[in-house]
Amino acid sequence: MKKFTPILISSLLIFGAVACDNTERTSESAPANPNEAVERPDAQATEAAQNDAQSELRRRQLNADIRAREQRNNATGGDTQRAAADLASEVRSKLEANIPNGALTVEAAENGTVTVGGTVNNQDQLNKIAPLSKEIKGVKQVVVKAVVAPPTQ
Repeated sequence: MKKFTPILISSLLIFGAVACDNTERTSESAPANPNEAVERPDAQATEAAQNDAQSELRRRQLNADIRAREQRNNATGGDTQRAAADLASEVRSKLEANIPNGALTVEAAENGTVTVGGTVNNQDQLNKIAPLSKEIKGVKQVVVKAVVAPPTQ
């Protein structure tokens, strides 16, 4: 039994490390990480993503998700130090609700730096990324690697 316990614990730690992925994406067509080369989305995929994200139900779900996480962090005293996965997930939700036809990828670091990559359809959407991201508690700096790439016709 003494030999089995360390093996079990190390297996759980390895599984946990592999299962943790801090990359959050606003759509399936978003790049796997913010540093990945971007491709122009096709018009059909952009329209489908926009219709889904702009539905009132989806916006309410995203906003409720953000509020629930904020309340949980306030209740547990996590207001000052936020987990990178929470930051990435909340920023992704915020961007998905407010830039519905973007294909964005969000990564967060423990120091509060959030990196956003991928594509948006116009300059106005690109300009919204940093201010929207900074609305999330714990985000101290935003690195925008996203580019404007209107959908192909």
